[in-house]
Amino acid sequence: MPLRTSHYPFSAIVGCDAEPLDDLGLALVLASVSPDIGGVLVRGQKGTAKSTAVRALASLLPPVEVYRGDRFSVDPADPSQESPDGPFPSGTAVENRPVRLVELPVGATEDRVLGSLHLEQALTHGQVAYEPGLLARSHRGLLYVDEVNLLHDHLVDLLLDAAATGRVTVERDGFSVEHAARFLLIGTMNPEEGELRPQLLDRFGLTVEVAAPTDPAARVEVVRRRMAYDSDPDAFAERYGRAEKTLAERIAAARETASRVRLSHTALLKIAQVCAAFEVDGLRADIVTARTALAHAAWHGRTSVTLADIRRAALLALPHRRRRNPLDAPGIDEELLDRVLGDEEPPPDDPEPPGGSNVPDDPDGSGGPDPSDPSDPSSEDGEDGEDGASDTDDPGGGPSQGPDGGGTEQAPAPPRGPEGSQGEETSREAEESEPEGGAPRPTAGTTVKADPAYRPRTFTARGAGVGADGRRSRALGTRGRRIGAAPPSGGSGGPLHLVETIKAAASRPHGDGRIDLRPRDLRVAVREGQESNLVLFCVDASGSMAARKRMGEVKTAILSLLLDAYRRRDKVGLVTFRGTRAELVLPPTRSVDTAAARLDALAAGGRTPLAEGLLEASHVLRRERLRDPRQRPLLVLVTDGRATGGRGSVGRSLRAADHVAGMGVATVVVDGESGPMRLGLAASLAARLGAEHLPVGEVSADTLGTTVRERAA
Repeated sequence: MPLRTSHYPFSAIVGCDAEPLDDLGLALVLASVSPDIGGVLVRGQKGTAKSTAVRALASLLPPVEVYRGDRFSVDPADPSQESPDGPFPSGTAVENRPVRLVELPVGATEDRVLGSLHLEQALTHGQVAYEPGLLARSHRGLLYVDEVNLLHDHLVDLLLDAAATGRVTVERDGFSVEHAARFLLIGTMNPEEGELRPQLLDRFGLTVEVAAPTDPAARVEVVRRRMAYDSDPDAFAERYGRAEKTLAERIAAARETASRVRLSHTALLKIAQVCAAFEVDGLRADIVTARTALAHAAWHGRTSVTLADIRRAALLALPHRRRRNPLDAPGIDEELLDRVLGDEEPPPDDPEPPGGSNVPDDPDGSGGPDPSDPSDPSSEDGEDGEDGASDTDDPGGGPSQGPDGGGTEQAPAPPRGPEGSQGEETSREAEESEPEGGAPRPTAGTTVKADPAYRPRTFTARGAGVGADGRRSRALGTRGRRIGAAPPSGGSGGPLHLVETIKAAASRPHGDGRIDLRPRDLRVAVREGQESNLVLFCVDASGSMAARKRMGEVKTAILSLLLDAYRRRDKVGLVTFRGTRAELVLPPTRSVDTAAARLDALAAGGRTPLAEGLLEASHVLRRERLRDPRQRPLLVLVTDGRATGGRGSVGRSLRAADHVAGMGVATVVVDGESGPMRLGLAASLAARLGAEHLPVGEVSADTLGTTVRERAA
């Protein structure tokens, strides 16, 4: 196969090879025309040319002028920009160079992103010199993050700070450096691998959903072009050379035109009405939509914004900003968009109303619609909580899940252990088929739907673990902010800490003045970050639980915790037991869509094989421990404590409980028993497991979520 010396042309990508461009091509082009839009997030399945399109974009952008030898790429025409390599005297050579495409790997270290001490200068000359990082290289260029949803949290924080301020400040290892870092941020991700942090998601100006074409002819064309490129990259690139040049010239012309495009007050009012109709948070959506509409008009050679420009801009700028449940399908309602826009074109130039425009220049969008204004469609939402969701309403618009029952329950009967209950198995099985309060009991296989998910409170595990990177609990590891240094034998496996290593070696006296570095002087960085947790639900799906209408409440709690784990990169799994066996219906996952489908399809009814449920849960925990021994698990057992899986089921359940207790897993038993006559079996089971017992009558959905987090230690 010939050596690839040319990149895949942008104009050769199916969908970007003809007018109108598809969503992916148009979003990348508009962000290039107006970098102030704020970047592009490309969401889609693997193998949909996401990375190919981004890498091909850089060659279409006009070159930039820089001082020769300037590692920070400041603009010579902008006196406000200062380079740490400067100041540059008058007469310093200025050169043109292509726009850089800087790729930020998911596994990059903080030093690689921000910059670090120049190792060679420090060791050979004893001088403190700064080696620029990836953010410095990306100034006035493109910063590309593949699989951006898997980026570690501390790197996300760095990107957020740089994207918001356009500058990077480094204070470490005896030097202080500040430099400009304005870049076009482009990220690609596969939603099946987890969602993006909301704060970073909002920093992307535009978002597009991409999928493989379903038309066989289009798929054939994609394969044909790719094979032609692989066989002779240079000849393939030359074939599309004229189309690439035309596209680059059009982008450059659109950049010139953008400064002359008029955005009338009527057009700006249309944009505000659209953003208000979709109940977006803050005002960044209005600003980004306006900038995108201007760029779209410039791309088509117009000097005034039309309804078509506003409509196209809204479809790219609003889908990831509208207030929605994570389970909702992405995108926006185009029928609603068309109704809000109407069919009356805004005049190309109309005067502003008295007092001027109310649109702020602050791109952070910290202000929002007046909640006291009754005409504002979002004024009924109430005060927003974390991530823009209401503290009183769930993300799906339904009421928060409250405590079960409306009356006062009688005090429970004295607990009776499972040891003395085997003779009652037959009567309990008969009881499972009898109505409660006159309501018919579900038969075996009945499916119970979950209520709308709620937003649980945020809790973290006690202490500091060493688990995989996440957003939940404190952890000591190789990621996060540096809090110290220690010898490698001290239990830290972080990268070598050069400064502390040199300090340790320099602390010993040396006659010749040189540093004598020895193995015992080595120091590694100790860092504090966050870890993810594994929450495994083991749920009784038998007839006794379904009869008391607990399955809907349990499903709602699991789904709510999963939504929270979706944002915090926890894993959540689900084991159910009913009839004669237990089943892992939801392997530990971070995919909300898959989890929601499994939960909705979860059936209830039949006997209660408690022992099989506990053993299956232990098998899952053991497998996950082998896969990642650092991840701290929590077992949440939801049951009324009954064991009606056949003769000898009580004894088997006791032995299974002893087995789980011996694993040392933090466990919570949520007692599903209710009514005036209680056996207290779940309380005895919790004592056997060494677990916390939580009566369901005292547990609201919020409390269940809280308990999971407080016990994930």
